[in-house]
Amino acid sequence: MVFSSLTFLFLFLPVLLAAYYACPNRGRNAVALAASLFFYAWGAPRFVLVLIASGLVDYVLSRHLPAGRLSDGRRKGLLALATALNIGLLLYFKYANFFVDNLNAWLGRLGAEPLAWAAVALPIGISFFTFQKVSYLVDVYRGTARPARNAGDYLLYVALFPQLIAGPIVRYHDVAMQLIAREHTRARFFTGILRFSQGLGKKVLVANTMAEVADAAFGAAPGSLSCGWAWLGAVAYAFQIYFDFSGYSDMAIGLGRMLGIEFLENFNRPYVSRTITEFWRRWHISLSNWMREYLYIPLGGNRHGTARTYFNLWLVFLVSGFWHGAAWNFVAWGAFHGFFLCLDKAFKNVRIMRAPAWVGLPITFVLVLFSWVLFRAETLAHAMAYAGRMLDLFGASPDAAAAIEFGRRHVATLVAAVVLCFGPALKPHPFDFMRLEPARATVGQTAGRFAVAMVLLVWSAATLATSSFNPFIYFRF
Repeated sequence: MVFSSLTFLFLFLPVLLAAYYACPNRGRNAVALAASLFFYAWGAPRFVLVLIASGLVDYVLSRHLPAGRLSDGRRKGLLALATALNIGLLLYFKYANFFVDNLNAWLGRLGAEPLAWAAVALPIGISFFTFQKVSYLVDVYRGTARPARNAGDYLLYVALFPQLIAGPIVRYHDVAMQLIAREHTRARFFTGILRFSQGLGKKVLVANTMAEVADAAFGAAPGSLSCGWAWLGAVAYAFQIYFDFSGYSDMAIGLGRMLGIEFLENFNRPYVSRTITEFWRRWHISLSNWMREYLYIPLGGNRHGTARTYFNLWLVFLVSGFWHGAAWNFVAWGAFHGFFLCLDKAFKNVRIMRAPAWVGLPITFVLVLFSWVLFRAETLAHAMAYAGRMLDLFGASPDAAAAIEFGRRHVATLVAAVVLCFGPALKPHPFDFMRLEPARATVGQTAGRFAVAMVLLVWSAATLATSSFNPFIYFRF
């Protein structure tokens, strides 16, 4: 089930909210957990048992992780075991096919028989909930959070449906107290509706429209594309993935507020960044925070000299790329960002790195565009060929754009995307207008925001009723 579906909007969500608020406070965690497991089972019924069973193992092991329960050596060994079990599940379900396919390719080159292998299905959202499970184990071990009161609370943290499939990646210490007691107010519920409607509009009205252009461009043979259409396809995909993923995050944050839970922000206008370093402070913030806290700093961070710092930084982004997908183009995507992050750090005091936005912004955006080519392409070879068309390295075809539809609706959506992404100086910026806290909003602003939310909801629902199924990009991770 996806948030941008009529089933979710008009059946699941109303029934859940009615049951949730009809229940006294002490029973609301149980309602939210039952709804979350049903939500997950809707799309992946056989993997609900994997989610529950692995979660119960985590909970049992975590009871022995706080200081004083066991000796430090045993605690460390138990943490390693629990973490290895979770990472092992991720490696099996997400990467086994990749490793076997590459091994068989090498065996074929050597003239040997390939391994017989039945492809492993990927549980939806496993990359996200694995990171959350590791966060819980490490937080309990470090003492930054207490173990969950009971197995139900822990399973709710792992499986809570707003962020289960595609984040934000919620660190346990950020929500631990909210699982025990949280505040339900009309103001929070109202802002939840506003945020959800904003995210739904991003996904349905902008991302899905840009997807039509991006899919046509990346679906064509690279050699058949002109340089201009290759660039347009890359730009369309850049807007598609931003409005798709940030739209999902907005909806998740809004749904969390409807349930009385606050999630941290996941995006902050990333395309106005002047460096790749700034881009990663603004893009998928929850992933950056997780990687820094649970991987970069434990590796040593910047505490062991320049060379080690660069190695740690590059390794973290190599892991980030592989976390996104079991394919060489994702590894290359991570290595690409890691390289430019190291370059930023190496030349941070050089004058050009402190250049004004009109210099740094377009350079950074172009670099991000080329990285999205790696991300969107089906294979690394496809990415290289597509990037080659953008650089006009191969012969152009004058009829290349014949199969790409780019009408007035696409032009209008592209203009809207440009304004929303590159117009943060607008006062008020549309995103800020929708996020304004009720206590700071005038009566007119409150009425205006409600009207905008209703327009977005009705417009999006009408669009969904006449469109084909279009899941979120990050569902595949």
